Amino acid sequence: MESAILGSFISAMATVLGAAPIFFIRKLSEKWKDILVAFTAGIMVSASTFGLMPQAIKESGMIALTLGILIGILALDLIEKNIPHIDVENDSRVSSFDSKSLLVIIALFIHNIPEGLSTGFSYASENQGLGPMVAISIGAQNMPEGLILAVFLINSKVSKLKSFWIVFLTGLMEAVSAVIGYFTASSIENLIGYGLAFAAGAMLFIAYKELIPESHGHGYERPSTYSFIIGLLAMLYISHWFG
Repeated sequence: MESAILGSFISAMATVLGAAPIFFIRKLSEKWKDILVAFTAGIMVSASTFGLMPQAIKESGMIALTLGILIGILALDLIEKNIPHIDVENDSRVSSFDSKSLLVIIALFIHNIPEGLSTGFSYASENQGLGPMVAISIGAQNMPEGLILAVFLINSKVSKLKSFWIVFLTGLMEAVSAVIGYFTASSIENLIGYGLAFAAGAMLFIAYKELIPESHGHGYERPSTYSFIIGLLAMLYISHWFG
């Protein structure tokens, strides 16, 4: 339990680590943003395909895998349709903190819930290496997201320190949901396989719906593609290392 709480907290606080550069920079170049986002997509696809899905089959079988993935995808799809994510290209031009800025912050809180649940479900698995692997995967996704949110807030005339604390709170929501996911999966028999499949579906949705398209929209498709492959291979090595 201690390792699950610690791993979930570190993964969630990667959002804060990602926001740290705001004290030194104000603008993130499109090229490096695309490369970072594509690298993250590779990590998430690798973790879900080679880590979460095989373990979900082992825990609960193919039916659980299918249902869990579909539920994860549908859950993220509903969130996306009803609660907007940050549109970096457009929202970075916001000139003042308004109701739209507040909506984006609320959206980040809600978006972080399924990500936290994914980490918690993974730590509840009998595969002890799966939790750290998924925590690394989610944490890698959180770092550029934290930086993007922080830059957005600064461009909305929020102070750097206040922006940093808002990012911290969004990360904290993920840590709380991770603990909830861990205890829920641990206390309900046969739920772990469904939870792992849910996590896989959620991560694949994030990668294909958000990260990959976002990394290919500014003319840096080639370096982004290489970055995606490097991220996928990096997670394979991490998966092999954790066994």
